[in-house]
Amino acid sequence: MKKKQNSYKIDFVNFIVPVGFLAAWVLLPAILHTPEYLIPSLKKTGMGLVDFVFGTFRMSPYAGTFWKHSVASWHRVLAGFLIASFLGTVAGMLTGYFQMGRRLLDPFIHMIRMVPGIGWFPLAMVWFGVGNRTTVFLITLAAFFPVYVNTLRAVRDVPPMLLDVGRVMGAGKWQLFKMVILPLSLPGIFTGLRLGMGICWAYLVLGELTGVNEGLGAVMMDARMLGNVDMIIVCMIVIAVWGRIGDLLLLFLYRRVKKETDPYEGE
Repeated sequence: MKKKQNSYKIDFVNFIVPVGFLAAWVLLPAILHTPEYLIPSLKKTGMGLVDFVFGTFRMSPYAGTFWKHSVASWHRVLAGFLIASFLGTVAGMLTGYFQMGRRLLDPFIHMIRMVPGIGWFPLAMVWFGVGNRTTVFLITLAAFFPVYVNTLRAVRDVPPMLLDVGRVMGAGKWQLFKMVILPLSLPGIFTGLRLGMGICWAYLVLGELTGVNEGLGAVMMDARMLGNVDMIIVCMIVIAVWGRIGDLLLLFLYRRVKKETDPYEGE
């Protein structure tokens, strides 16, 4: 029987590096006399973040527009992530379980994987123009590969002996998939999904730099042109927080799915 661990316990070690980083942010610019147009102060950046969310100080044209830009970015991230997750998981399972599928698809997919995402940018602009479609295409393409590779590896790592035992006991292909392959592959699949989620946010910024009107990447581009460095850092912080929230949601989903597929999980 597994002991249930207290998942609400606070680990103060987690705060050491963030607190050290904030301390360095306060002290080093003052010691090195770094101008604020290169590294804005922690106070100014904090005020910019509050202003971005609540519109309290009216420091910039982006005051109070946090939710509008966040919703626009989340819409693109979720669209690209869901498409990439579906295609990557299905392709990874097919190539992992069927040797013919692996021989047919795997070499071609890995060859396409070698082309960096930025290399698809000019072609995406020609195909889809400026806007959501280019951004979603870049996000989907970039997130597909970690999902596919990890799913393929997870399915391939299922011990053949367990599959043989299942067949001897009369299990069909669907029963083998449901009772053996899927539960044992879940950790690898969700590792790919978590990597894919992180890449989605990276390529979101690339896609939104094409000239869309709304989104956190669009705000970063406008802020760069206006020389508003603190707003660029604010958007980086917001993207980091949203990305972490997406990662935690995937972890929560993984635990729920794991509990459903493994009757002994959580006991």
